[in-house]
Amino acid sequence: MFLDKSSQYVLNETQKYSIEEQVSYSEVKNYLCTMTNDITFQDLNLNTPLYNALNDLGFVKPTPIQAQAFNMVASGKDVVGIAQTGTGKTFAYMMPILRHLKYSRQDNPRVLVLVPTRELVVQVVDEIEKIAAYINVRVLGVYGGTNINTQKQAVAQGQDIIVATPGRLFDLAVSRVLQLKSIQKLVIDEVDVMLDLGFRHQLLNIFDVLPERRQNIMFSATMTEDVDALITDFFIKPERVTIAVSGTPLHNIKQSRYQIPNFYTKINVLEHLLKDTEDFNKVLVFVAFKKLADKLFETLEERLPGQTCVIHSNKTQNYRLRSIEQFRTGEHRILIATDVMARGLDIEHISHVINFDTPNYPENYMHRIGRTGRAEHKGQAITFSTDKELEALNNIEAYMAMEIDLLDFPEGVSVSDQLIEEERPQIKERNNPTKRKSDDVPGAAFHEKKAKNQKKNLGGSYKYKIAAKYKKPKTRGDKNANRRKKR
Repeated sequence: MFLDKSSQYVLNETQKYSIEEQVSYSEVKNYLCTMTNDITFQDLNLNTPLYNALNDLGFVKPTPIQAQAFNMVASGKDVVGIAQTGTGKTFAYMMPILRHLKYSRQDNPRVLVLVPTRELVVQVVDEIEKIAAYINVRVLGVYGGTNINTQKQAVAQGQDIIVATPGRLFDLAVSRVLQLKSIQKLVIDEVDVMLDLGFRHQLLNIFDVLPERRQNIMFSATMTEDVDALITDFFIKPERVTIAVSGTPLHNIKQSRYQIPNFYTKINVLEHLLKDTEDFNKVLVFVAFKKLADKLFETLEERLPGQTCVIHSNKTQNYRLRSIEQFRTGEHRILIATDVMARGLDIEHISHVINFDTPNYPENYMHRIGRTGRAEHKGQAITFSTDKELEALNNIEAYMAMEIDLLDFPEGVSVSDQLIEEERPQIKERNNPTKRKSDDVPGAAFHEKKAKNQKKNLGGSYKYKIAAKYKKPKTRGDKNANRRKKR
């Protein structure tokens, strides 16, 4: 936590009180924590190039995670930061790193930032370039889905900061084009997503090739058992900063929901809402599956032509980046996405997040709605729920310890009777011979073999009996010897 000298003195003096008086110490500490909301970037120990960049960006006050993590990261100790999405975690670790990163002409990078997705690589590189606009620093982003030879050439030219996905980074390290022996600071952003996506093996391999003496910095929106195990294995007495417990509702996001029977009725309600172009001026629509994302995109493109773009993992990298840029610049006001967009991506002034379906996991819901209401702006989150999704909705409300407001079904919107394949009732064909409960279960016509047809392992003696009965021909050409003897 960042405190000025007088506040730190009061806190230190209060810590000297007896155990019976610890209540007053807690009160003082909480009071001093609230004081961090009034500090500005001028109160932090930054340098002139960083101040100039912040002034160009129009930033005056740091977010709580930025204020409290600055001194921890700058100290060189291992740091674990937990904060809600949209609270400025990228600047929280990059400001102290850039503050103390000296100019160097060496070819090997000194700072490594790992993120789970390609889109996050592009975004983090862009954020670093903004904050380092007046600093002579070389930054490169590497990720899969593009030509690795081009990235090898860029790495060979010499870099200070590498931002990478684990898979592509490991490929470059194995090829020995990228040398990691000079890494001084390792930053793992959205580590819980990396573990969910199956990057644990690549992370462990990367840890093996990194120098032992380094600073480990980890930032995430949630703390899971896997993340805690990773911290225990590789971090040395880390400093921890927690801004908000996972599951705490974002106070600047208004949440509401509609109860809707099926997919096509959801489309009718969505179309009804999106016709209000003034209020719904920048809308991010989340869908659970890639197939449904494409179906929704095709339908909306027919009803609202030229206003929609789509992104999911089956799209090429250029298509995904182009869709994000079109949505960011306002060329398209509606972006349909799967959960590949739910973490880390920062697009300003998203007016609404619409959950076209209710997420199965409460954490996914929190990350989805966190795409709006970023950096203390107001936002709205609307969720569509069917009867089958009520259990998932109850889990979300229990996770946040609050109820989501139920809105009345919009007047004038038609309720469709048409069902998609996933919504149709499953018909059990009892007499279909091609559908068995298990391949190991025998059919009705199964019977045991007769005793004379059952094969038994008679051991070594059986081999000699057969050899005696069917003797091997004495010569190679006398193949019919045994047959003639029988006659």
